[in-house]
Amino acid sequence: MFLEEYTSSSGLTGSIARILQINIANLAAVPSVVYGLLGLGLFANGLGLGLGTAVTAALTLALLILPITVISSQEAVRSVPDELRQGSYAMGATRWQTTKNVVLPEAMPGILTGTILALGRAIGETAPLIMIGAATTVFNAPNSVWSAFSAMPMQIYAWAGFPQSEFRYGVVAAGVVTLLIVLISMNGAAIIIRNRLERSR
Repeated sequence: MFLEEYTSSSGLTGSIARILQINIANLAAVPSVVYGLLGLGLFANGLGLGLGTAVTAALTLALLILPITVISSQEAVRSVPDELRQGSYAMGATRWQTTKNVVLPEAMPGILTGTILALGRAIGETAPLIMIGAATTVFNAPNSVWSAFSAMPMQIYAWAGFPQSEFRYGVVAAGVVTLLIVLISMNGAAIIIRNRLERSR
């Protein structure tokens, strides 16, 4: 919102905004394994949050989806017609009131859709979790954010290598179906939220 509504196209703030835009676009194209190395160096070792803990994984994946979320939010804000802003200013509203009462409600469907799709990408990521030392297989549920954990894609890969046929032909299929249901549910939630917000405008 700051980059789209409060920065100018010239001067010092314009230059800073352009630098930020370029860096955000570049971060969106960085491979996920690089984010894993960043999480390993910054969160696991630098801040001492521990190898393979849930909090380290959450912060690493948050960094991974941050550029995607920012870009999708910017596109949603850009899609708001300027006529709505000008009409708000003509009625005496301040820039903050215009942003809060006009721009944000209009852009909210696109922002929420981009956020949920970015979360869907984070659910399916495996490479960053391997880099931060997440366990390949965990048989007990974690009891805190500092416990060892495993993501569903890593569990599925580990189960596929087990010698028991129950794992290779039963549990693996159940894990794949579970992960697929979660992803479809999140995408469906994004569509429902977007449609409801568009109808309420």
